Amino acid sequence: MGSLFVVLIILGCVAYLYLKGTFVKSFVLVITAICASVVAFGYFELLANILIDKKILMPWADSLSFILLFILAFAILQTIAGQLTRRKVDLGLLPERIGRIICGIFLGLIVSGLLLAAAAMAPISPKYPYQRFDETRPDLENPGKVLLNADGFATGWFSIVSGGSFSGKKSFATLHPAFLDQLFLNRCAINNGVSSVTSPDAIEVPRIAVWPAPEGLKGSDGKPIQPESGHNLTIVRVEITIQAVKAKGGGAFTPSQLRLVCKQNSDAKQGSLAGRGENIYPIGYMKTVDELQMKKLTDRIEIGYSDLDNNGVKSIDFAFYIPDGLVPILVEFKQNCIKQLPAPVSADKAPPIMPFEKQAEPVRIITEPNKPSE
Repeated sequence: MGSLFVVLIILGCVAYLYLKGTFVKSFVLVITAICASVVAFGYFELLANILIDKKILMPWADSLSFILLFILAFAILQTIAGQLTRRKVDLGLLPERIGRIICGIFLGLIVSGLLLAAAAMAPISPKYPYQRFDETRPDLENPGKVLLNADGFATGWFSIVSGGSFSGKKSFATLHPAFLDQLFLNRCAINNGVSSVTSPDAIEVPRIAVWPAPEGLKGSDGKPIQPESGHNLTIVRVEITIQAVKAKGGGAFTPSQLRLVCKQNSDAKQGSLAGRGENIYPIGYMKTVDELQMKKLTDRIEIGYSDLDNNGVKSIDFAFYIPDGLVPILVEFKQNCIKQLPAPVSADKAPPIMPFEKQAEPVRIITEPNKPSE
């Protein structure tokens, strides 16, 4: 369905520009769409967080904010461009026809990619607008894609712009590496009552939050945890706050909704959000001081009011396999909660493990019952 949507949008844009426009106006329209997409990607989270704080349009805030900003920016920029290109410029029959078609293809690719990205932010089934991952066994190495990778083109373009000289101190490629994967993994268990959006203060991190995993760990099956070549098993402490429990959908989440953003050690200056990052997802959490409770990406974990301490938080020590040469700088929870991590400490400075013994429910795929025949 996603690929069909891309084809229809591209054909519609090609037909419109070929029949109604000129090459110059078509080219300006493409540039306007690109500029409007930069505005949408750059500021949708700011607007969405304002709406979420006021409990308006949750959990549609991100998707609708993105679309609204694009439409407003496009309308304003196109009005200005229209005033500057009122005089008709004709480059000749062949250049005009070929140019309009090429511009129509690019415009359709941009528009369809932006609409698919907006749909991926929405709280809808992970099967839509297309199935990027299997809901029960997501394969991070082989995500599904639509025709021409339209949404990947749109988000990748902005990541390049944001990661370069236009980005200032914050880069979209660091805040949201593999943005589409984040969005689809965030919705893997939405059919099981797990919300994709939470409070911006749903998690906190303590002063010491990252350290090497202790030696001699065993897994849920009682067998020793085998080290993974080229990776370091690392503990990251995350504090689930009362704001997460109070948010719509409660304190339920999946490991696919909790991710580290890591950067190259040489590029990971303290507090720096420039450049590019890489997503790392947890393999489980510490059930006891020497036992690691292994979890699949789609396993459901639920925190209730009874799990919180007197400060209104529940500290959980999650385990991650971090590739050599990378260091975690951010921890992100669900779609809209991002916290910076302190610098990792050595094993001798690590705090005692905080066990989390509550058993998690497995994900149950909810299907509609068969309707009785009439």
